[in-house]
Amino acid sequence: MASTARDDRSEGVEFIREDDGSITARDLETGIASFGETKAKALEMLAEALALHEGGGEPVTDDDLREWGLDPDATDDKPLPDFMK
Repeated sequence: MASTARDDRSEGVEFIREDDGSITARDLETGIASFGETKAKALEMLAEALALHEGGGEPVTDDDLREWGLDPDATDDKPLPDFMK
C-alpha cells in the first residue's frame, strides 16, 4: 500500500512511497505529479513536468519527428486541440 505524509497544505510537494518502492512527488498547488527511484529523482522529474506545464520546452521539429520514426509529411493540417496549444 502506498503511504503519504500530508498536513492539508495547498503549497509545496507531497512525497508518496509506492508499493514498488518508487517515490511519487506531487505539487500540491497544481496536482501535477511525477516519480523516480529516489526523492531527488522524483523532485527533478516533477520540476521538469511543472516547467513543461507552464509553457516551457521546445517545439517539435520535422527532424525530431524523423528521429522518432514519424513522417512529418504524413501529418494532417487540422487545428490542434485546445490542450495542445
